[in-house]
Amino acid sequence: MVKLSPRNASGQRWTSFVADPPAVHLPDRPARSLHERGHPEHRLRVEHDHSTLLIHLSDEDGSGWVTIAVDRATRQVASGRGIRQADSARSAYEGLYEA
Repeated sequence: MVKLSPRNASGQRWTSFVADPPAVHLPDRPARSLHERGHPEHRLRVEHDHSTLLIHLSDEDGSGWVTIAVDRATRQVASGRGIRQADSARSAYEGLYEA
């Protein structure tokens, strides 16, 4: 694994992803994704079923995705990368369970 230097070394404060305003969504469909405040192309989405948690993170410019798959029982993890969210999710899921 390559060791990276932190880019936040200048003392900048951490920030959080935020949900779209409620008016953007239909009343019966809550927000399912987050974005970086002031940078809507950079998105985050989390979904799960009874056994797996999938964390989807877009590229900074929204052009691709990284997905982290977490087995809920063991907390084992795998990641996948792809242009489409579905492709990165499939890669992560297969890496977690089809080793």
